[in-house]
Amino acid sequence: MRADFRLARMLHVLSHIHGRTNTTSSEELAVMLNTNPVLVRRMMGGLRAAGYVTSTSGRNGGWVLAVDPDAITVLDVYQALEEPVIFAIGANVDHPGCPQEQAINGALEVAMAQAAGTLLREFGQVRLSAFITPSAS
Repeated sequence: MRADFRLARMLHVLSHIHGRTNTTSSEELAVMLNTNPVLVRRMMGGLRAAGYVTSTSGRNGGWVLAVDPDAITVLDVYQALEEPVIFAIGANVDHPGCPQEQAINGALEVAMAQAAGTLLREFGQVRLSAFITPSAS
């Protein structure tokens, strides 16, 4: 499974568009992220639906941060991105009747659920404002 960079990318984008006096186009963001503007619009769509950004279309259209950066957490952005998979590892289901496989899967699932809970709690404690420096815009 490939790594999912959407969370880091959207935090990066939000920290850059904060405080700008003008909108930032999907094309500008795509250049910054070295990706396609269509992919930017898809990722930003979840943030717009959650109310964290607004967008305008047209010649001078683009994206604007709609909330105070201290009011949004990493968890908020993660959830707006439809909660990307946290771990690429998972349980094995080759032999569902095997007691060893069942024991291993059970132990892995418990450990990963605990780790995911810890990570998500940490995400809820970190605000977007933590990434914004006075010169970031």
